[in-house]
Amino acid sequence: MIELDTLTYLFMALAGVISLIATYLAILENDLIRAVVFSALQSTVYAILFYLLMAPDIALVYIPVAVGLYPAVVLFLIKKTERSEGDLGEAGGGDG
Repeated sequence: MIELDTLTYLFMALAGVISLIATYLAILENDLIRAVVFSALQSTVYAILFYLLMAPDIALVYIPVAVGLYPAVVLFLIKKTERSEGDLGEAGGGDG
């Protein structure tokens, strides 16, 4: 039978891999809204890791800020600009 500590460590390793993949996808994503969603996923996994590392007070502060407030502000700013990253060279000017 698998011990509870071993199961906790395996879940923490899995959460670390999920957060790493979410961070990688957020960096590579051209659609800024999807990048914010990946960033929120990464933040949620970090909050779970904080809880598993016996820091529930940090997790309770981290969830509203990193999962709620930060994505809301970034989505508001994206609404003021363009949704996806375009090629900056096509925007204007240049060598002609």
